[in-house]
Amino acid sequence: MRNRRRTETNYWMSYSDLMSALLMVFTLLLAVVILDYRDDLSEKQRQIEEVTNVKNDIIAALTDEFKDSNVKIEVDEQTGAIRFPGSILYEFGSYNISESGEEFLEQFVPKYFGIILQDRFKDEISNIIIEGHTDNEGTYLYNLSLSQNRAFSVVETIYAEEFPNFKEKDLSKEFITSNGRSFTVPLTNEQGEYDPEKSRRVEFLFRLKEDERIQEIQKLVSEDEI
Repeated sequence: MRNRRRTETNYWMSYSDLMSALLMVFTLLLAVVILDYRDDLSEKQRQIEEVTNVKNDIIAALTDEFKDSNVKIEVDEQTGAIRFPGSILYEFGSYNISESGEEFLEQFVPKYFGIILQDRFKDEISNIIIEGHTDNEGTYLYNLSLSQNRAFSVVETIYAEEFPNFKEKDLSKEFITSNGRSFTVPLTNEQGEYDPEKSRRVEFLFRLKEDERIQEIQKLVSEDEI
């Protein structure tokens, strides 16, 4: 009877030791998983900060370049989009660039591409978009056609033989595209009311190679933090 109790006691001691060992292994595995998760999260955040810094540097350079312009050039502080009133380039309802519009582009374009495609930034750029926008007068399709034609007329002007040459002219062809948005992205005045004059505009936008991937990473980080 005494031997049986000793055997039972030894059995339960062994089981207790086994459970303790398993608990320790589980704790170590959990610690490894947590450390890997933190490292992965830190790497994602580092990538976001790296791309954000590039975009901020480009926006700062554009803002500094055009801050003293005598034309209403607006630099979006969040996206880096440069916009100016369509009246600078076109007559109302037209997509033919005016003489004064050509003079404006001759001054603006070399400065813009000189910043965007400088050695410091060009390897980060995915594409450069010239985008046309209209007010809401008329149908969607009419304004879609008008906005597309306006954007394309800028591209035609820039690469016309008579347009003054600039350093990045050939290189820019690898990046540039154009499209129209009709009246789908209206702008408002300081009172928050729809402004048809501001809405009639042309924008120069840039996209970074990592933009889409960073958006996915930001989404994952947000989900992880929840």
